[in-house]
Amino acid sequence: MVKTVWIVAAAAAFGAAAWAALSPGRAGLALLLAALSLLVAGAAWLEAGPDSAKEIALVATLAAVAAAGRVLFAAVPGVQPLTVTAVAAGAALGARAGAAVGAIGALVSNFFLGQGVWTPWQMLGWGACGAAGALLAPLLRRRLPFALACCALGFAFSSFMDLWLWWSFWPHTGAALVSVFSAGVWFSAAHAAGNVAIALAAGPELRRMVERYGRRLRTEVVAA
Repeated sequence: MVKTVWIVAAAAAFGAAAWAALSPGRAGLALLLAALSLLVAGAAWLEAGPDSAKEIALVATLAAVAAAGRVLFAAVPGVQPLTVTAVAAGAALGARAGAAVGAIGALVSNFFLGQGVWTPWQMLGWGACGAAGALLAPLLRRRLPFALACCALGFAFSSFMDLWLWWSFWPHTGAALVSVFSAGVWFSAAHAAGNVAIALAAGPELRRMVERYGRRLRTEVVAA
């Protein structure tokens, strides 16, 4: 059942993306449908993961902390603690947990900061940051590599959102693309710099704390 949902959602995302490419005038709607389809596919992927109630509770708690951090720093343009939290969760608990923390954190925080057509793309972007944390896990045990990875992901996330904004709402020209990226460069730089500051201050410690809870959960599940 999960595999079927994943295949159907992925096919819908591909179809919507093709619609966006072939009908630029309706790119905003087509890309929104593509994002929603990808989120459905991601939810099916997460559903296939471990079903420990305590692990789900841990992921939910981390997502709430990530959302709260984003809301708390909303007054500081570009600073997004959610990125560091998602990366730490992915490095400590794996790709599914990291992606869930990033996506849920984005959704919950937008209930306070404002929901919109950007929400699904933010969920995908921060979910990808969590998955990237899992892929880079062996490199993220030391403070400096952790900070550098979060810096790169800050630029990547902001560039991803700029690209979505350009394709959805701007003329599909090189000049418009440069204009969008130029307008967002300071926000991207603030996101990356904020990630570096947060990661240097608490990134490895956050990862180790989450890892300890993760080991306890796995031990309890095996013992049960």
